[in-house]
Amino acid sequence: MDKMKQNLDILIAEKDIKKRVVELGKTISADYAGREILAIGILKGAWVFTADLVREINVPVACDFIGVSSYGDSAVSSERVKLVSDIRIPVNGKDVLLIDDIIDTGFSIKFVKEYIESKNPASIKLCVLLDKPERRKADIHADYTGFTIPDRFVVGYGLDYAERYRNLPYIAAIK
Repeated sequence: MDKMKQNLDILIAEKDIKKRVVELGKTISADYAGREILAIGILKGAWVFTADLVREINVPVACDFIGVSSYGDSAVSSERVKLVSDIRIPVNGKDVLLIDDIIDTGFSIKFVKEYIESKNPASIKLCVLLDKPERRKADIHADYTGFTIPDRFVVGYGLDYAERYRNLPYIAAIK
């Protein structure tokens, strides 16, 4: 792990992520007071964030996951998004909270949001850990954002490069 760390610039420390996740959980809980949420995490990058976030939400939460791919082993989005694994819980009439690791170009999250909207949820909101607005190509914006970051390729806290670095407890840019 030490050799891996030599090639990284830490952008967001573990303690700052934990603090922000708690704040997001409180805000989401207040916004959904008296309602139940269907949280849908977008795999694979958002699984760590999703797990931590739902533990900070104090209204009833059901969880599901959806898998999409647009990067493969590349650091650049192909802009072609494909569904890799579908949700199992019906969304019709439910308040859906989509949870993603990052909005970069926006193509993946826009694809997922439109797909979920086609299943007639009562409402749909988007929560992302990271927002990289400089790279946005699709018209999509988060309702809840953890951090806005510069245009650098980041890893850690679930985000990867060729399936590596997901286990880091912080967000780092590859040098």
